[in-house]
Amino acid sequence: MKKTTSNSIKRNLTMTLSLMMTATMLASCGSGYDGSESRKSGSYNNERTTAENYRYSNVTAGDTDGTANIGGGYNTEEYNHLTENGYKLVSDEPLSTFSTDVDTASYTNVRRMINDGWEVDPDAVRTEEFINYFKYDYEKPTEGAVSINTELSDCPWNSESKLMLVGLQAREAKVKDVPTNLVFLIDVSGSMEDEDKLPLVQQAFSMLAENLGADDRVSIVTYAGSDSVVLEGESGDNSEEIVSALNSLSAGGSTAGAAGITTAYKLAEEYFIEGGNNRVILATDGDLNVGLSSEEELTDLISQKRDSGVYLSVLGFGSGNYKDNRLEALADNGNGNYAYIDSVDEAERVLVTEMSGTLFTVAKDAKVQIEFNPENVSAYRLVGYENRLLNDEDFEDDTKDAGDIGSGQQVTVLYEIVPNNGNEKSLKYQDNESKVETNELSGEMLTVSVRYKDPEASESKLIDKSVMCSGYTEAVSQNFAKACSAAEFAMVLRKSDYASGLTAQGVVDYMEQNNVDNSELFELIYKYMQNGTGSEASYW
Repeated sequence: MKKTTSNSIKRNLTMTLSLMMTATMLASCGSGYDGSESRKSGSYNNERTTAENYRYSNVTAGDTDGTANIGGGYNTEEYNHLTENGYKLVSDEPLSTFSTDVDTASYTNVRRMINDGWEVDPDAVRTEEFINYFKYDYEKPTEGAVSINTELSDCPWNSESKLMLVGLQAREAKVKDVPTNLVFLIDVSGSMEDEDKLPLVQQAFSMLAENLGADDRVSIVTYAGSDSVVLEGESGDNSEEIVSALNSLSAGGSTAGAAGITTAYKLAEEYFIEGGNNRVILATDGDLNVGLSSEEELTDLISQKRDSGVYLSVLGFGSGNYKDNRLEALADNGNGNYAYIDSVDEAERVLVTEMSGTLFTVAKDAKVQIEFNPENVSAYRLVGYENRLLNDEDFEDDTKDAGDIGSGQQVTVLYEIVPNNGNEKSLKYQDNESKVETNELSGEMLTVSVRYKDPEASESKLIDKSVMCSGYTEAVSQNFAKACSAAEFAMVLRKSDYASGLTAQGVVDYMEQNNVDNSELFELIYKYMQNGTGSEASYW
C-alpha cells in the first residue's frame, strides 16, 4: 500500500512540474524571458500565506553574485561559515563526541530561499537540520527518557563506505498535566514591519495562545529602541486578552535586543512554576543593532541565564536582513531550540501540532559518544553537527552544556564508515585479539553511548548500545532512506567535497529507487531544479 501511495505522489509531482516547465518554456518564447518568473512561481504549498504573497511580489531575481533585491534593498543575511567534518582515523581518534541538536531552522530557511528563487548560500545549509526536520519511525523508550535505534548499510553517495544511522527517540510526556509559564519576547523594531515578520509573529503566537489553559501563564515583552512589558502573567484561558495584546503591536525603531532578553527572563523567573515548563520564546529576524549586539556578547548574556531553570525557544522570521548566526548561537547557548517560520503552516507545525516537542523538555544536556572498534573500522566521518562537536572528555562532564530533547522528539545521526580488516586496538577494544586479514567483518563495529539529564536533575544518566557487524543489511528501511535523501540534498546545496558527484537528480533517483514516501522533499528538490540555480541550471 505504501508503495502505491509513494508512486502516486511521485507521478503527480512529476506531472505538475512538467506542466510548470512547459508553461515556463512557452512563456519565454519571443518575449525576452530571462527565467526570473519561474524562480518566483510555485510554492511547496498550494495556498500561499499573506507573508508568502508579499515575498513573491517584492523579491526579484538575484544579481550575478547571488544576492537578491529585497523591496529595493539588498540581501544582508548573515550565516556562520561551516567547514564540513572530514574523515577521522580510528587509530588516532577512536571516539566521536557531540551535542544533540533538534533544530530545524536551516531546512525551512533554505526552503524559503528555494521557493523565492534565491541561490542558496552553502553556509545556510546545516545538514543535521535537514535530516532532523523529518519524522522517523523509531522504537520508543521502554524506560528512561531516550531510546537508541541503529541501522547499518551501504553509503549511497560513496561506494567505498558503509553508512550508520543512529536514531534517538524521546519519550512522550503527559504535557496536558504540566502547567506552562511562557514569555513571548517579540522584536518590534523597524526591520520587523514586513508582512513575513511581525504580522506572521502575531499569527503564530495567537495560534499558540488558543491552545493554553487556566493553569498556564503568558507574559509579553517587546523590544525596539527599548524594552516594554505589554502583558504580565495573564492566565492561559484568557486567549482573547492575549490575542488582543498581540494584535496591538506595531513595528518601528532600532533594535536593543539585550534589554528585552533581560526583562523576559526576569518575568519568567517572577512567574516561575515549580515542576512546570518555564520558557522564553524569542521571535525576531536577529537584526540587533543597539547595545549588546555581537554574537559573542549575546551568547555570554544568554549563557548567564541558562541555569535559571528557564528554557529558550528561538523563532526566526523574515528575509533580506536575516541574522541566522546570532539566532543559532542564542539557541545553542541558552538551553534552547531554534526554528525558522516561513509560513502560517510552519507556525502551526512548530507551535501547535508539535507543541509538546517544541516547549516541553524531557532530556537536557544530551550528548552522544561513539566508540569505534579499530579492528573493524579504519576511519569515519560524522555527517553534519559541525557546530555541535564536543571534546571527548566533555561527555562525562555534567557541567558541560549540551542539547535538549523535547517530548516525543527525535535526533537522527549519520556516520560514513570505512571498513577495516586490520588489527589496531584501543580503549574498550584494546584487549581484542588480532584477526587474520579477511574481507568479512565480525564482532562489534562500534558502541553508541548517550548521556542526558532529567529536566530538573544535575547528574546525567548513561545508556549505550553496541552495534554488530552482522547487523549490516542491503535492504534499507524507510528511516534510513529518508535520512539519506535529506542528507544528500543538503550536500548538493552545500556543494560538498564528500559527495562531489552527487546531483539533485541523483537524489531524486535514490528516493525513487528506495520508494521514499516524502512528498515535501520531492517537491522542494524539483523546485530547486526548476529554478535553474547553481549546478543544476542545465537540468531543464
